[in-house]
Amino acid sequence: MVETAGGEPADGTAEVLDRPLPDGVRRRVVQIVSDGFGGLTLSELPAQLRQYARFTPSRRAKFAGNAMAAGLEADGLFRQRIAEKLREAQPELAGALDSGSPPPAADPLDVAAAAYVLRPVGWVKLVTAAGEEAQRADAERADDESRAELERLRAELAAAREHTRAETERLRAELESSRRDAESLHRKLRAALSDVKRGEAALRKARGEIEAVRGEGQTQLSAAESESRRLKARLSEAEATLEATRRAAREGRSVEDMRVRLLLDTVLDAAQGLRRELALPPVSVRPAETVDAVEPGRMTPKDIAARALSENDPAILDQLLALPQAHLVVDGYNVTKTGYPQMPLEKQRLRLLGQLSQLAAQTGAEVTCVFDGAELAAPVLLAPPRGVRVLFSKPGVTADELIRQLVRAEPPGRPVIVASTDREVADGVAKAGARPVASVMLLRRLTRG
Repeated sequence: MVETAGGEPADGTAEVLDRPLPDGVRRRVVQIVSDGFGGLTLSELPAQLRQYARFTPSRRAKFAGNAMAAGLEADGLFRQRIAEKLREAQPELAGALDSGSPPPAADPLDVAAAAYVLRPVGWVKLVTAAGEEAQRADAERADDESRAELERLRAELAAAREHTRAETERLRAELESSRRDAESLHRKLRAALSDVKRGEAALRKARGEIEAVRGEGQTQLSAAESESRRLKARLSEAEATLEATRRAAREGRSVEDMRVRLLLDTVLDAAQGLRRELALPPVSVRPAETVDAVEPGRMTPKDIAARALSENDPAILDQLLALPQAHLVVDGYNVTKTGYPQMPLEKQRLRLLGQLSQLAAQTGAEVTCVFDGAELAAPVLLAPPRGVRVLFSKPGVTADELIRQLVRAEPPGRPVIVASTDREVADGVAKAGARPVASVMLLRRLTRG
C-alpha cells in the first residue's frame, strides 16, 4: 500500500470523520449506494441488505436508507464494491477526486458524497467542507428568504395601516350613525317594554284563569275516570259472577245428575242383591212373622261370633268388593312400599297395576289407583291396564288430598273402599263415609289371586 508523507495510507482509509455526515451529504451517499445496489449479486450484498435486493432504487432509498448507510460504514468490502460501481458510473468525478483536484463546477454535496464512498486522500476535508458549504448555502438562502419575507411584511404592514386608517374613519362615521339609531331604538325599546309589561300582566292573568279551568277539568276528568274504572270493575265482577253462576249451574246439574243416577243404580243393585240373597217369596209379610222369637235352626250369637273374620282377613275385602257399585280407591305408593319397597318406582307401579287389573276382572268393582305426582322426574308414559283408572296428583297436590277429593266426589250411600296404611288418610276418608282397609289386607288379597 502506498503511504503519504505523513505516514498515512495513500487511499485515505485511515482518515476518520469526527462528526456526523451532513444531511445533504448523507442523502447523496444513500442515493449512490441505492444506484450501485442493483448492479451487485445477492452474495455480494451484506446479509442485512439482501432483503432489499428486489426493491426499485427509489423504494430502496426510501425504506433502506439507514441500513445502507450503516452497511457502507461497517462493511469495507461492500463500500469498495459500491465505489467500483461509482467509478463506472462517474469516471471523471472519480478521477478528479483521486488526483486531489475535484471539479470546481461540481456540486459540493455530490463531491463530498463521492469522496465519502471512494475515500481518496483528504476525503474528510472534502466532506467537512461540503457540510460547511451546505450550511453557508442554507444560511444564505434562509437570509434571502428572511429579507424577502421582511420586505413583504413591511409592505403588508403599510397597506394594513392605510386600510386601518380608512376603516377607522368609516367606523367612526358608522358609530355616530349607530349612536343616533341607538337613541331612537332606546326610545322605542322603552315604549315596547311598557307594552310588554302590560302584556305580561294580561298573560299572567290569562294563565291563572287557564290553570284554574285546567285544574277543574282535571278534577272532573279524574273523577270521571275513577267512576269509569269502578263501573268497569263492577261490570267485570258481575260478568264473572254471572259466568261462574252459569258454569256452576251447568256443572252442578251434570254432577248432581250423575251422583243421583249412580246412587240410584247402587240402591237398585243393592235391593236386587238383597232380594236374591234373602230369596224373598213373592208374597206379602204375614203379621205373625213380625213377632220376635227364636225359632229352631236359627243362628245364635255364639254362632255369629264363631264366624267373625279377623281384621286383616282378605275375606273382608272380598265382602266389601261384592257390594253393589263398589269403588276401590288404592293409595299406590303406600301399598307398593309396604309390599315390595326394594323395587324401583316404575316396576312397583307396573306390578301393582297388573294385580289390580286381575282383581277388577274378578270382582267387577270400579278400581282407581292414585300415585303421588311429586315422585315423578318426568311425565309417565303408561297405558292404564284394563279395568283400572290410574291418576297422578298435580303439582302442589299430594296423593292423600287427591284420595280425599275422590271420596268426597262420590254420592252418599255408595260403598267406597280406600286401601292405605296412612292413618291420616284412613281417618279422613272414614269421616267422608268411605271404608278404609289396611294396605296389608289388599296385598294379601292380591297375592291370593
